[in-house]
Amino acid sequence: MSETPSAPSAQVAAPRELTWRAIALGAAITVLFTAANVYLGLKIGITFATSIPAAVISMAVLRHLPGVSIQENNIVQTIASAAGTLSAIIFVLPGLVMIGWWRGFAFGPSVAIIALGGVLGVMLSVPLRRALLDDPALPFPEGVAAAEVLKLGDDSAGSEDNARGLRAIVGGAAVSAGYALLAKLGVVAEEVSRFVRLGAGGTSLSASLSLALIGVGHLVGLAVGLAMLAGLVIGWLVLLPHYTAMGPPPGVEWADFVATTFRHKVRFVGAGTMGVAAIWTLLRVIGPVARGLSGALAAQRLRRAGQGHTLPLAERDVPIGLVGLAIALALVPVGVLLAGFAGIGPLADGSGAPLAVHGALIVALALAYVLVAGAIIALVCGYMAGLIGSSSSPVSGTGILTALGIALLLLAVVGAGADGATTRAAVAFALFVTSVIFGISTIANDNLQDLKTGQLVGATPWRQQVALLLGVGFGAVVIPPLLDLLNHTFGFAGTPGAGPQALAAPQAALITAIIEGVLGGNLDWGLIGLGAGIGIAAILVDEALRAAGRGSLPPLALGMGIYLPMGITLLTPLGALIGHAYHRFTARSADPARAERLGALAATGLIAGESLFGVGFAGLAAATGKPAPMALLTDFAGAAPLGLALCALLVGWLYRRTARAAR
Repeated sequence: MSETPSAPSAQVAAPRELTWRAIALGAAITVLFTAANVYLGLKIGITFATSIPAAVISMAVLRHLPGVSIQENNIVQTIASAAGTLSAIIFVLPGLVMIGWWRGFAFGPSVAIIALGGVLGVMLSVPLRRALLDDPALPFPEGVAAAEVLKLGDDSAGSEDNARGLRAIVGGAAVSAGYALLAKLGVVAEEVSRFVRLGAGGTSLSASLSLALIGVGHLVGLAVGLAMLAGLVIGWLVLLPHYTAMGPPPGVEWADFVATTFRHKVRFVGAGTMGVAAIWTLLRVIGPVARGLSGALAAQRLRRAGQGHTLPLAERDVPIGLVGLAIALALVPVGVLLAGFAGIGPLADGSGAPLAVHGALIVALALAYVLVAGAIIALVCGYMAGLIGSSSSPVSGTGILTALGIALLLLAVVGAGADGATTRAAVAFALFVTSVIFGISTIANDNLQDLKTGQLVGATPWRQQVALLLGVGFGAVVIPPLLDLLNHTFGFAGTPGAGPQALAAPQAALITAIIEGVLGGNLDWGLIGLGAGIGIAAILVDEALRAAGRGSLPPLALGMGIYLPMGITLLTPLGALIGHAYHRFTARSADPARAERLGALAATGLIAGESLFGVGFAGLAAATGKPAPMALLTDFAGAAPLGLALCALLVGWLYRRTARAAR
């Protein structure tokens, strides 16, 4: 599937790119990474980015074959990354089983939901590539990191700078993977947490001892890190003490009370902040998006005039006409699925007649919602991925906003106070629609990161977009059988007959609860409104800082700081502060640019090492059916202090080593 150059005068063969062996390897990696992500996501509510591990594996395999190129390795990571990212559909789809609407994950409907959402995500991301990839405010940390990994593997000159870069990334990988191994053995803690009384209430100070988050923080930069830190302060030091001031109910521990209050109150405030910030983001980038569409149309006119070969490589997207056609064709089966879903239960017309006026109105509104909300969500998720990276981007937050929107639409049609059967059917329908849009959001969250990698390694955009579609297809086929297997083996917490090993599926449970709250009339809209007010204040502060030339306070990052648990957020702003200190220290060196590059490579290594270890551990956990298959020590009293000390020592050693290498 490789191509020769478009220009007739080209004398040098184009490098291999979209080849059959790259597709086959990407498909094979897909099975491994998708299985790991599905299991971890259902167990603890966290998935990992697969692009860097896929790039490393690809280089290890393809380097033994003739004619391999950096662009071909990039195709492998693109396919595996897209498929692995689709695993986040587990944050919504299990809700249909939890409410008893489905008993399992039927292959056909499940594949259709996942594939159609993914295809729409790829297509809606095409015009965004032109708008967002060159935005200086978006660092695309994981896209840059993956490109650096690919470049190191591609360099054949053996230069001293490349050797230093390789040592930096290997050092970072060894540090993060080594700590992760010790944590899984039980020697050091994976997370430290302490309940603290503040006034009449309380909070929990916690940090996941994940060195990959230090790497992410280094790459996203100081502004994003400080905005997330501000969100953490608002959520955990202001809101939580306020909402817990009445104390826990009798028989409930303070720590459990704080955790429940965060999930049921503070997270909704964060969702409101993110909603307002998302709207503002849309308004800010609508100009670049419009220019991107204009550029795509201009490229289309050149192709029709037979001058497509004159387009620069960076302009060779999937033609915008094909993009529009693909979106229109994908919406047809989405409409059929929605019609079939709405026509089999009480949503039909209130009397059971399938697809009468009532059902037809619901389908029409839902289809329009999929298109409009999907386009907005694709933009917002692409922007968030560029801002803080795909792994840290809270796509479950966009799932909450999507679920709120469709639930309100259904509430307007079905009305409040509907009977139990109608409400249950409406909840199921809302979960179905949210699943489709969630596929769009997860793919958009990943696509632009992959396309940034492609931009940095000289990939052809349309070939990479085809690879993304292939990744969607592979993931859509792999995920439903995995979900069905885990459902029958463990079940989901809260469903009838679920055993002690039931998977928590926390995001699916939360999104289901939100939809039930809206349609049941018991959702606390005051929390959403408070979050919106905080979002407006953050926007005003951000604009004032920009106008004064004193930096920025990205509102979306602040909203994420409120929405995400402190345990998986705190080390990101810490990493941003460490990276900033490193840059200031090395600015006095003879070659600051080299020092900056080596620092980015060391941070990349921190992400890569833990990601690769996570793949192996998740596969072992899934194979053994044990959440902690490597644990040698349990409840080791010194795990927390030893972990904190070791993290500090390892990070200090890595950055000192990197700074010395830069000199």
